[in-house]
Amino acid sequence: MNSEYSYWERAKKVIPGGNMLLSKRAELFLPGKWPAYFSSAKGCNVIDLNGNSYVDMTIMGIGTNTLGYGCTEVDEAVINVARLGNLSTLNCFEEVLLAEKLVSLHPWAEMVRFCRAGGEANSIAVRIARAFKKKEKIALCGYHGWHDWYLASNLANKKALSEHLLEGLSTNGIPKDLTGTVLPFSYNDISEIANIIKNNDLAAIIMEVERSTPPSIGYLEEIRELCDRNNIVLIFDEISSGFRETLGGLHLKYSVEPDMCIFGKALGNGYAITAVLGKEEIMQTAQETFISSTFWTERIGPTAALKTLEIMQKTESYKKITNLGIYLKKTWQRIADKYNLEIIQKGIPALAGFNFTGSNALAYKTFITQEMLKRGYLASNICYLSTAHTTSIIDEYATNLDPIFEAIAECENGRNISDLIDGSICHSGFQRLN
Repeated sequence: MNSEYSYWERAKKVIPGGNMLLSKRAELFLPGKWPAYFSSAKGCNVIDLNGNSYVDMTIMGIGTNTLGYGCTEVDEAVINVARLGNLSTLNCFEEVLLAEKLVSLHPWAEMVRFCRAGGEANSIAVRIARAFKKKEKIALCGYHGWHDWYLASNLANKKALSEHLLEGLSTNGIPKDLTGTVLPFSYNDISEIANIIKNNDLAAIIMEVERSTPPSIGYLEEIRELCDRNNIVLIFDEISSGFRETLGGLHLKYSVEPDMCIFGKALGNGYAITAVLGKEEIMQTAQETFISSTFWTERIGPTAALKTLEIMQKTESYKKITNLGIYLKKTWQRIADKYNLEIIQKGIPALAGFNFTGSNALAYKTFITQEMLKRGYLASNICYLSTAHTTSIIDEYATNLDPIFEAIAECENGRNISDLIDGSICHSGFQRLN
């Protein structure tokens, strides 16, 4: 057994679930063979504990590193403030500069609160909206973290969140009194959210601007109008989508302004920093409800974000990763068409992905990961791009992917995919690990 997977087996004995993030579980990629741990990462290359180097053509730190791993300028800025002192009795001035910068990029917003993780940023936004409106009910669309308020969606219907990224999320430990406080709705279905509004007194609607598919014409505008007409706070969760197509939120592309907006992931290029932006009248309510945490005041996150934004603005990184994503999607389609394979593409270009149709989809995904790993790639059916990626890297990746698609085509014509997989098929969502 290789040392990486040895660590993973050890981890499951002392860490519930093996690690802190479901999306990094080895079982979601290649059970028994995925190199679960890294020793170093630079650009779009990751080196495991055995010294093997892989090109990352999958989740790039779960979408955190749009400037590539180990961006020298960002790292140097962080190292400098670490030497000066990361945390003290006094506040760091960098948080003021970052708040001003984010407001300048989003003129509709006037105030900002910072934290360090996406789930807690969503919880902060929901708490503020509820306090501001003095109402409890929230309508949601998309994935918004692990906290009680979100998982309460599954109290009334165990599958309520199944179309919102993850299936099988248990409500074990969620107070039953939260039943009915959160109401999921389907993306691009204006009649469904209109009906929820008609039958419920909502404090807020929280939604992702775009995930798998783009908004239909007029959809976001209708959401905005419904919120205005019914006195509802509109929150855009841009933890994933922010700074990938514009210098700021994806809502800038669609010219629809929320009342609050949440950013994270790409904001710090791998360093922990998230932000909740909003209109002053709403944001000031944060002083009327207790929202506070020691490590939200550390200095590294804001410093990393300031340097990251500076580089993004100077290099127009969001344009580069979008163009690379368009190129990658065309590449996937070209190879699929070559072998008469049906794939369904998803996601904005910088967060590209595809799915096979049919009952063998998960097996095909496992097979791709298995074979690409042998060729020196961390790969799956999704690819979050960075400025460290190039068209040449994508071309070389495609050359290695081609024979794998060819083998999948053979399986569509009668070959047994089970004969090609060396171990177990990857998990599809949340499952308990023993």
